[in-house]
Amino acid sequence: MFDIFWLVVAFIYGLILGSFANVCIYRIPAKKSLWHPPSTCSGCGYQIKWYDNVPVLSYLLLGGKCRKCKTKISIQYPLVELFTGLVVAVFYLQFGLSFDMIFLPAIIIVLITIAAIDYKTMIIPNGTVIALIIIGGLYTAARLIFPGQFVMDITWLEALIGFFAASLPLFLVAVLSKGGMGGGDIKLMAAAGIFLGWKGILLAMIAGSLVGAIVSLTLILLKIKKRKDHIPFGPFLCLGIAVAALYGPQIINWYISLFSFSG
Repeated sequence: MFDIFWLVVAFIYGLILGSFANVCIYRIPAKKSLWHPPSTCSGCGYQIKWYDNVPVLSYLLLGGKCRKCKTKISIQYPLVELFTGLVVAVFYLQFGLSFDMIFLPAIIIVLITIAAIDYKTMIIPNGTVIALIIIGGLYTAARLIFPGQFVMDITWLEALIGFFAASLPLFLVAVLSKGGMGGGDIKLMAAAGIFLGWKGILLAMIAGSLVGAIVSLTLILLKIKKRKDHIPFGPFLCLGIAVAALYGPQIINWYISLFSFSG
């Protein structure tokens, strides 16, 4: 059973994490520090005060504009904050006040950062993959050291196989297609495989590829994109990873049950 109070806390926590994800999305491609200087308006350089930096609420109160110069603020900021808040709330509904909730929200902001940067620049920065390896590695290590204390347990063998289960096939695709698959996507799946295990990461790859294929085909049919246009694959893989982290065991067990017959 979940408590409405903790659900609200999880949502607010997600909003705050979403605000930090916005900082990462803007500053990492620009090769700027995540910690200094404080947030400023891109139009006039005005240093944003704390009361103008409250997730979602400040955007609404300011009418989506800078308090000083009235430069329009990108809708990306409240959308990322709201989306992250909702995702963390969903994680709470799934896992409750478990030790998993120490690591999963951090993993989510890294995935959101990767998806947004890849969408904008067609590049997955190495720093984001390293962050995912560190957080995912700590998550896996904690589950190995304290088995039974997490909703999602894992064995060291599952983590090891998970590192290669999706990244190796994607590497072969990259080699055979002569660049048809980006190196960032391969490293992303290797990093995620550490905490998802081999079953989870294969589910993530299948789910991400399926959604990616549907979206790409739709864009081509609507003539928004052409067949030869590059479409970033990272956002779809990040979505698949999130789905596997949230509902992986349930989906896998459901799939296996389709082939189980009672005599």
